[in-house]
Amino acid sequence: MIADGVDDEAVEANRRIFEGSTFWAMAALATLYAMFHMAALNGLSISALTGIELPFLPQFPMETWNFRIVHVAGALVLGFLMYAAADFPGDADAPGTPARPALHTAAIALAVPALLALGTAIWFALLIEGGAMWNGMDATIKFRETWLFGVPLLLATAGAIGLSWAHSAPRARLAAPDIVLGICAVAVAAYLITIYGTLMRNSTGTPFAPIGISIAAVAGTALIMELTRRVAGLALVIIAGVFLAYVFAGQYLPGFLNSPAISWQRFFSQVYTDAGILGPTTAVSSTYIILFIIFAAFLQASKVGDYFVNFAFAAAGRTRGGPAKVAIFASGLMGMINGTSAGNVVATGSLTIPLMKKVGYHKKTAGAVEAAASTGGQIMPPIMGAGAFIMAEITGIPYTEIAIAAIIPAVLYFVSVFFMVDFEAAKLGMRGMNADEIPKLSTMMRRVFLFLPILILIAALFMGYSVIRAGTYATLSAAVVSWLTPYRMGPRSTLKAFEIAGVMSIQIIAVCACAGIIVGVISLTGVGARFSNLLLGLAGVSQFLALFFAMCISILLGMGMPTTAAYAVAASVVAPGLVELGIPQLTAHFFVFYFAVLSAITPPVALASYAAAGISGANPMETSVASFKIGIAAFIVPFMFFYNGALLMEGTWFEVIRAGATATVGVFLLSAGVQGWFMGGRTAWFIRAGLLLAALTMIEGGLVTDIIGLATIAAAWTIQKTIHPNPDAKLNVKGAD
Repeated sequence: MIADGVDDEAVEANRRIFEGSTFWAMAALATLYAMFHMAALNGLSISALTGIELPFLPQFPMETWNFRIVHVAGALVLGFLMYAAADFPGDADAPGTPARPALHTAAIALAVPALLALGTAIWFALLIEGGAMWNGMDATIKFRETWLFGVPLLLATAGAIGLSWAHSAPRARLAAPDIVLGICAVAVAAYLITIYGTLMRNSTGTPFAPIGISIAAVAGTALIMELTRRVAGLALVIIAGVFLAYVFAGQYLPGFLNSPAISWQRFFSQVYTDAGILGPTTAVSSTYIILFIIFAAFLQASKVGDYFVNFAFAAAGRTRGGPAKVAIFASGLMGMINGTSAGNVVATGSLTIPLMKKVGYHKKTAGAVEAAASTGGQIMPPIMGAGAFIMAEITGIPYTEIAIAAIIPAVLYFVSVFFMVDFEAAKLGMRGMNADEIPKLSTMMRRVFLFLPILILIAALFMGYSVIRAGTYATLSAAVVSWLTPYRMGPRSTLKAFEIAGVMSIQIIAVCACAGIIVGVISLTGVGARFSNLLLGLAGVSQFLALFFAMCISILLGMGMPTTAAYAVAASVVAPGLVELGIPQLTAHFFVFYFAVLSAITPPVALASYAAAGISGANPMETSVASFKIGIAAFIVPFMFFYNGALLMEGTWFEVIRAGATATVGVFLLSAGVQGWFMGGRTAWFIRAGLLLAALTMIEGGLVTDIIGLATIAAAWTIQKTIHPNPDAKLNVKGAD
């Protein structure tokens, strides 16, 4: 069995499949969008390179807010044109149904106010360029912003969103309401870039801000939430809606949830700034995330993803329960270049889950193994599902320091999952795959140079290059390495890679912008600071209780959300409170990050588990419970960050090595206790309890706890080998009667 096309792009149920001239136009738009980012991030200029001056091209480097506004607007335009408001009926090739004439006519009519708003924004730009002084208090300016720009924009935005839910069009054609939404997105961007180029940029969040900023932000927020619903589901949209409602209802709530009264003009004039939508989440999505999406697209075009999975099959396929271990290795490798847990499940699980079922794993377990392994890909350095970049942006801690700190926890996670599936295979008496079913390891080793782009990325980062420069070099190396394979990247495939990157980026950009809305609410209302005070109060009773509460909130906020958004929201709400407790900033953010990631396999809303259940055919809830069990070590290790900083590479080399070694033994014992398999046989309940106790003491990493753990291991080993207790023995509990 040789993997082929595991990293090919999945086609979502609401994704349009264009044909003919529309296909080429959309491909060109996606390609230019990705190429724009690569050029902007590296400061490339056509005029500087060729001496040819072309009109209407942006000047690089762009002003920061303008770049982020264009970044979000481009994703909105692409997203609305490519993703319908509802799933198409039937399979991926279903043509869709034609639009009803009345709805189509109404949608076309809405283009008039949308174009009026866009034209007015351009007119404002020309007035300002001609020397007009802009301010938010002038009655004439206020009238123009309200009635010539704001009202038409809101009418077109609200009307097109509503029509898009009822409107339908053939899958190969653009829908009229979605075109209107694209025009509205451009109008919002044109107005904000124009006004933020004046002194009015400093008035945001005050009564002096132009009313147009607030109206544009209302429309922009609605557009972002609608696109997020289309590409990432309702979970994040509902959470963002709750936070938005809190802005205006907080004054009526009791206790620490009470917040001061805030007018809609003041809030929305600030939410579309770097305090909200244009803040840390969009800062990261417009730089590091888009860059590494382009990197992933180049790896996909050069078939490196296929090689990763084939290499995993060659290395682990013949061991007992081989496909499950392949899933662990392959998901870890793919997770370095894949931004979401569920996306990782779809990429590798479509191959590994059927094979796991074939060798004897229950379909529930097969899906759970893939879900747990794919979730682990989000904590695997160096890319870590883009979460490391947001952590660096929020904390100011260098990215390389974050990547190094993540090594031991990532190893512990995958070692734990490996032991869990190995013991499961041992209990069921499974075999590995036959030699003729998997690639030869020697053949794979001869193509090990395909790891070069990853190695170049890591080397460049640790040589002191910026993340952007290192990512650019790694992307270029992926194209160069492809010339040593049958899949050589020429001009056509290079443009195809940029097109893939443009499309791949839509979901994560929408999610980051939507998370920015939540960050803006937290920033303006001060709810994060009040939550910190709540944690401080709990810590007065018990620090462990405060950490447990922080874990629950991080998981709850992350349920149903992609990794990046889950961490961004949790980092804004929970992490500051942990820092207030005296926990080091890096430790606090890693604690939050891990639990935000683990929300993907935590019942009842476990996105990765649900995606795996869709492939395996198992019950989604049973799969999520099983994946929670398989990934149980990851729920314990973050607590140990607090007690033993050496697990995050903080301390001497001796302390780090000892902490890593004892924690590895600890997760082995944890897996043995959970699975009930120790020293080649099944174990009785009291030995399992002893193994779990020993696991916790070994993971903690102190000298005294290590001695206690070793003594417990020795006792368990002696009892298991000499007494051979009945593994089916029950703990009899009798009542007083």
